[in-house]
Amino acid sequence: MGLSLNTQDKFIPVAVPDVSGNEETYVVEAIRSTWISSSGKFVDRFESVFAQMCGAQTALGVCNGTIALHLALLALDLRPGDEVLVPSLTYVATANAVRYVGAEPIFVEVDPATWCMDPAKVEDCITRRTKGIIVVHLYGHPADMDRINHIASVNGLWVVEDAAEAHLATYKGRPVGGLATMATFSFYGNKTFSSGEGGALTLNSDHYAKRLRTLRGQGMDPERRYFFPVIGYNFRLTNIACALLCAQLERAEALIKRRWEIYSTYRAQLEGLPGIGFQPVASWAKINPWLFCITVDPVLFGRTADELMNILASNRIDSRPFFIPIHTLPPYREQSRMRGYNLLVTERLASQGINLPTYTSLTDTDISRICTVISRVAK
Repeated sequence: MGLSLNTQDKFIPVAVPDVSGNEETYVVEAIRSTWISSSGKFVDRFESVFAQMCGAQTALGVCNGTIALHLALLALDLRPGDEVLVPSLTYVATANAVRYVGAEPIFVEVDPATWCMDPAKVEDCITRRTKGIIVVHLYGHPADMDRINHIASVNGLWVVEDAAEAHLATYKGRPVGGLATMATFSFYGNKTFSSGEGGALTLNSDHYAKRLRTLRGQGMDPERRYFFPVIGYNFRLTNIACALLCAQLERAEALIKRRWEIYSTYRAQLEGLPGIGFQPVASWAKINPWLFCITVDPVLFGRTADELMNILASNRIDSRPFFIPIHTLPPYREQSRMRGYNLLVTERLASQGINLPTYTSLTDTDISRICTVISRVAK
């Protein structure tokens, strides 16, 4: 049961989209233009601006981040019987997309110094059936791309960045989204940039860009309308969704700045509290301040992560547990048991991690209230 501390009654959600700019103006403009489907000036503007922000040659908008992953694997010609290395500590869509095309995800341990795929564990997981690697920039922190790309190159593998949570994060000064064969993004309602539902792929290959566009648009030949040389999909993003995204991208600097202020305030108020740990940040990384992450050591703090989340909930404060390791979920459990996975870092982080409320309209007073509850129930 949760422990109520009789704090303020205002409910604090874990995430709230910021639509305080030109979102309404642009959406109304799109509606009045009658271009409300998958063509229109906001689609072109979004794809151009987002590609530039990611340091990529091309960006393609799609329905959501899961579809972005699915489309990437279709374009890379992943087939039944193939294997793809993925971390287990990620949202389930990363592995599901591999299963969508009949291939098998092989789960790799994460590095405690980044919480992303551990390059030191990658090579041992490669077999003759391995075709590629999906690295996840978990909770906005970039994976160690140079080391992973080197391993992939030596073994003839492609690499996809799952950057769903890492908008504008940088690796050694370079933005994520242009660091591998291709990258995928999500614009779900809780993301730094949001269109409610939405996603994108970024890449630097004309060959793959043409293939992705064809598959995204029902498989229609770009040179011959209503001629379909391949089976395709309707994975397109609408002009209205892109209108929302254009309004947010033009405020990207301000949105990121406020999130960093929130991060700093949390860190200052929780620093030194026994049993509370913070997301590590590598010297070569600049994270996307998406959701503020803490870990809860049950011995030092005196309560488990689950117990702390229940207490926060009883005080009308929302929070999220870290992702449940995918290799332990029912659709993957039996295959994982047969493979004998031993992912101790993944399982420890999953059992101890909490995402605290993080959004641009969160006030310093809200943060103080959250941190006060956490401090008061510590051992």
